[in-house]
Amino acid sequence: MALTLVEAAKNAAKNGDVYQAGIIELFPESSDVLMALPFTNIQGNALKYSREESLPGVGFRGVNEGYAESTGIINPVTETLTIAGGDLDVDKFIIDTMGAEHRSIHEAMKVKALAGRWTRAFIKGDTESDPKEFSGLQSRIQGDQLISAGTTANGAALSLQKLDELIDLVDSPTHLLMNKAMRRRLTTAARTAAVAGNITYTVDAFGRRVSAYNDIPILLIEDDNEKTAILGFTEASSSGTATSTSIYCVSMGVGAVTGLQNGGIGARDLGELEAKPVFRTRVEWYSGMAIFKGRSAARLRHIGDLVIVA
Repeated sequence: MALTLVEAAKNAAKNGDVYQAGIIELFPESSDVLMALPFTNIQGNALKYSREESLPGVGFRGVNEGYAESTGIINPVTETLTIAGGDLDVDKFIIDTMGAEHRSIHEAMKVKALAGRWTRAFIKGDTESDPKEFSGLQSRIQGDQLISAGTTANGAALSLQKLDELIDLVDSPTHLLMNKAMRRRLTTAARTAAVAGNITYTVDAFGRRVSAYNDIPILLIEDDNEKTAILGFTEASSSGTATSTSIYCVSMGVGAVTGLQNGGIGARDLGELEAKPVFRTRVEWYSGMAIFKGRSAARLRHIGDLVIVA
């Protein structure tokens, strides 16, 4: 069974682990992706499965004729878990003079940093450049699931036609992933008669307003833990200049784009250290992701910092 982190936090609270529930809930609050993405608990440190790549051929035959043999393609895939987290020390002096709540403030900052770093890996992760992290959407999406907004040197203007084409590439699409600038431009386009676009609004689990294009919720991909834009206009355009961005369309759910974890997010109070007068908290998460079906995710790249067209 796959649960979002919001649902996992509720379960932890029901089981009496209020401290753990508070840590878990901070993760999705800091990242739209972590709020929406369901996670499946697995045994061990890896998950092996078979991904359907193509169906076998079928057809009609005449009397006394045979069928042409055809077999579908199924590729074996292995997803390994990665170890993400960090230690946090708060000086005993701060707690004694300013109150225990200051430890909670620093813990929340650590959790927010981890959420930003994990979200970057979900989009930009590449095991070839960093074998300690997992591969994200950008490195996984290839072939027919990768399309371009155009060939303009410094990035092409996003057209709603291309955005619709991106959505059509995904089976049962659940979310669009983009930066704030592109979300703003979609909202502006909806108010422009010559462009239009069906923008609606809903509310997430934290009471925040969420925009949707053609009833598909938009998840904002903002900064990572180092305050660097994850989906800024810093990707290579068709000419090679780093002036474009991408929009992703995904289907999040069981059998589609899913997070993987073993045991959930762990937050341990290690108490006061013997070596120095600080209280240490360790946050750790054995996690990764999987795309169980090839048509569960698609990417539209080479989008310039330009006004949207029809």
